[in-house]
Amino acid sequence: MPKFAANLTMLFTELPFVERFQAAAEAGFKGVEYLFPYDFPAEVLAAELKKHGLTQVLHNLPAGDWAGGERGIAVLPERVEEFRAGVDRAIAYATALGCTQVNCLAGIVPAGACQNTARRTFVDNLRFAADKLKAAGIKLLIEPINTYDIPGFFLSRTAQALEIIAEVGSDNLFVQYDIYHAQRMEGELGNTIARNLAQIGHIQLADNPGRNEPGSGEINYPWLFAHIDRLGYSGWIGCEYKPAAGTREGLGWIDRLTAGN
Repeated sequence: MPKFAANLTMLFTELPFVERFQAAAEAGFKGVEYLFPYDFPAEVLAAELKKHGLTQVLHNLPAGDWAGGERGIAVLPERVEEFRAGVDRAIAYATALGCTQVNCLAGIVPAGACQNTARRTFVDNLRFAADKLKAAGIKLLIEPINTYDIPGFFLSRTAQALEIIAEVGSDNLFVQYDIYHAQRMEGELGNTIARNLAQIGHIQLADNPGRNEPGSGEINYPWLFAHIDRLGYSGWIGCEYKPAAGTREGLGWIDRLTAGN
């Protein structure tokens, strides 16, 4: 059966953020992830993890002005120094939280900007981050995100991510495979996961359309969960979806869609 991690940015949002750790543990989750830890002292979050017996599965590198619409700065040549400082900050938090992998959001290429320059900047930044994170014992991930939800996002397809990983040339760089984003951009979920499993460091889920719970849309999650098990994937699957009603009320999908796994 897959190991599911609660994404605390998306789930239990009726509660203040720090209280979501307890809610996740009470709902049966053993791992948690979220977009960013940086608004809270690392020791506060570490205490919640320890108190509730939770594993910190994932968080992102700093991604610029999120509230202002930025979705990463790794492709922006004028922000390289900020990116590098963010790598150091992410290492400090990940180390304090016992988190062994972090995700780098590529960002949105501004209208009229050179795509080749954005790619070179991204590759150079990833080389820097992959090396520093490897020295700290932390894996680096990159995530293709659909351009319907985030127009202009630089990294949008699995093949593109794999090409960039090859160009970076690091053994510490992997794909964060988000099933929802992949379904919107390319489909072919089962074969893509099977073909590239060795380069997939983390999986996330939501159904489509709507980005709600598994079982609410078009993706055949019972088959996909069984398929992922058959492939031998041993990592976490992050539950990064928007509950259609309340988080607790919608968690029945776990037992319903994994029966027999």
